[in-house]
Amino acid sequence: MNKQIILTASFFGLTAVILGAFGAHGLEGKISDYHLGTWKTANQYHFYHTLALLFLSTFSRAKNASIRVSFVAFVLGMLLFSGSLYLLSVRSLIGLENFRLLGPITPVGGLCFMVGWIGLFVAAVRNRS
Repeated sequence: MNKQIILTASFFGLTAVILGAFGAHGLEGKISDYHLGTWKTANQYHFYHTLALLFLSTFSRAKNASIRVSFVAFVLGMLLFSGSLYLLSVRSLIGLENFRLLGPITPVGGLCFMVGWIGLFVAAVRNRS
Protein backbone atom coordinates (compact mmCIF):
# COMPACT_ATOMS: atom_id res chain seq x y z
CA MET A 1 0.00 0.00 0.00
CA ASN A 2 2.84 2.39 0.87
CA LYS A 3 4.37 2.08 -2.60
CA GLN A 4 0.97 2.53 -4.26
CA ILE A 5 0.31 5.69 -2.25
CA ILE A 6 3.75 7.15 -3.02
CA LEU A 7 3.46 6.35 -6.74
CA THR A 8 -0.01 7.91 -6.86
CA ALA A 9 1.20 10.99 -4.97
CA SER A 10 4.14 11.32 -7.36
CA PHE A 11 1.79 11.24 -10.35
CA PHE A 12 -0.55 13.81 -8.80
CA GLY A 13 2.41 15.99 -7.77
CA LEU A 14 3.72 15.98 -11.34
CA THR A 15 0.32 16.84 -12.78
CA ALA A 16 -0.13 19.61 -10.19
CA VAL A 17 3.14 21.23 -11.26
CA ILE A 18 2.30 20.89 -14.96
CA LEU A 19 -1.23 22.26 -14.53
CA GLY A 20 0.00 25.06 -12.26
CA ALA A 21 2.57 26.14 -14.85
CA PHE A 22 0.00 25.88 -17.63
CA GLY A 23 -2.41 28.06 -15.66
CA ALA A 24 0.24 30.67 -14.94
CA HIS A 25 1.76 30.82 -18.40
CA GLY A 26 -0.69 29.29 -20.85
CA LEU A 27 -4.04 30.64 -19.72
CA GLU A 28 -3.25 34.23 -18.83
CA GLY A 29 -5.14 36.47 -21.23
CA LYS A 30 -7.15 33.56 -22.59
CA ILE A 31 -9.64 33.24 -19.74
CA SER A 32 -11.13 35.77 -17.34
CA ASP A 33 -9.47 36.66 -14.04
CA TYR A 34 -12.39 34.92 -12.30
CA HIS A 35 -11.73 31.68 -14.16
CA LEU A 36 -7.99 32.03 -13.60
CA GLY A 37 -8.75 32.28 -9.87
CA THR A 38 -10.84 29.12 -10.13
CA TRP A 39 -7.91 27.38 -11.84
CA LYS A 40 -5.60 28.49 -9.02
CA THR A 41 -8.04 27.16 -6.40
CA ALA A 42 -8.13 23.81 -8.19
CA ASN A 43 -4.34 23.76 -8.28
CA GLN A 44 -3.99 24.63 -4.59
CA TYR A 45 -6.28 21.82 -3.50
CA HIS A 46 -4.54 19.51 -5.95
CA PHE A 47 -1.19 20.27 -4.26
CA TYR A 48 -2.57 20.15 -0.70
CA HIS A 49 -3.99 16.70 -1.22
CA THR A 50 -0.90 15.42 -3.01
CA LEU A 51 0.99 16.31 0.17
CA ALA A 52 -1.76 14.68 2.22
CA LEU A 53 -1.24 11.47 0.24
CA LEU A 54 2.48 11.58 0.99
CA PHE A 55 1.74 12.03 4.67
CA LEU A 56 -0.78 9.21 4.48
CA SER A 57 1.96 6.93 3.20
CA THR A 58 3.70 7.23 6.58
CA PHE A 59 0.71 5.48 8.17
CA SER A 60 0.35 2.78 5.54
CA ARG A 61 2.29 0.20 7.54
CA ALA A 62 -0.60 0.18 10.00
CA LYS A 63 -2.60 -1.84 7.42
CA ASN A 64 -5.67 -0.04 8.61
CA ALA A 65 -8.94 0.21 6.64
CA SER A 66 -8.97 3.93 7.43
CA ILE A 67 -5.78 4.36 5.39
CA ARG A 68 -7.43 2.77 2.36
CA VAL A 69 -10.54 4.94 2.80
CA SER A 70 -8.39 8.09 3.03
CA PHE A 71 -6.34 7.09 0.00
CA VAL A 72 -9.37 6.46 -2.17
CA ALA A 73 -11.20 9.55 -0.87
CA PHE A 74 -8.23 11.87 -1.49
CA VAL A 75 -7.75 10.52 -5.03
CA LEU A 76 -11.46 10.85 -5.82
CA GLY A 77 -11.47 14.32 -4.28
CA MET A 78 -8.60 15.47 -6.48
CA LEU A 79 -10.24 14.05 -9.59
CA LEU A 80 -13.73 15.38 -8.82
CA PHE A 81 -13.01 18.66 -7.00
CA SER A 82 -9.86 19.88 -8.71
CA GLY A 83 -10.71 18.19 -12.00
CA SER A 84 -14.12 19.82 -12.24
CA LEU A 85 -12.69 23.24 -11.33
CA TYR A 86 -9.97 22.89 -13.96
CA LEU A 87 -12.63 22.06 -16.55
CA LEU A 88 -14.98 24.83 -15.35
CA SER A 89 -12.13 27.29 -15.79
CA VAL A 90 -11.48 26.42 -19.42
CA ARG A 91 -14.83 25.10 -20.59
CA SER A 92 -15.32 28.02 -22.98
CA LEU A 93 -11.95 27.21 -24.59
CA ILE A 94 -12.73 23.52 -25.05
CA GLY A 95 -16.37 23.74 -26.12
CA LEU A 96 -18.07 22.70 -22.87
CA GLU A 97 -20.04 25.92 -22.27
CA ASN A 98 -23.35 24.05 -22.06
CA PHE A 99 -22.06 21.13 -19.99
CA ARG A 100 -23.82 21.81 -16.67
CA LEU A 101 -22.80 18.64 -14.81
CA LEU A 102 -19.42 20.08 -13.79
CA GLY A 103 -20.83 22.41 -11.12
CA PRO A 104 -22.53 19.70 -9.05
CA ILE A 105 -19.44 17.45 -9.24
CA THR A 106 -17.26 19.94 -7.36
CA PRO A 107 -18.99 19.62 -3.96
CA VAL A 108 -18.90 15.82 -4.23
CA GLY A 109 -15.13 16.11 -4.58
CA GLY A 110 -15.05 18.40 -1.55
CA LEU A 111 -17.00 15.81 0.41
CA CYS A 112 -14.43 13.19 -0.64
CA PHE A 113 -11.68 15.42 0.76
CA MET A 114 -13.55 15.61 4.07
CA VAL A 115 -13.94 11.81 4.18
CA GLY A 116 -10.21 11.49 3.50
CA TRP A 117 -9.31 13.76 6.41
CA ILE A 118 -11.70 11.89 8.70
CA GLY A 119 -10.09 8.63 7.63
CA LEU A 120 -6.65 10.03 8.40
CA PHE A 121 -7.86 11.16 11.82
CA VAL A 122 -9.26 7.70 12.57
CA ALA A 123 -6.03 6.05 11.36
CA ALA A 124 -3.99 8.27 13.69
CA VAL A 125 -6.24 7.47 16.65
CA ARG A 126 -6.02 3.74 15.96
CA ASN A 127 -2.24 3.75 15.37
CA ARG A 128 -0.56 2.16 18.37
CA SER A 129 2.96 3.49 17.86
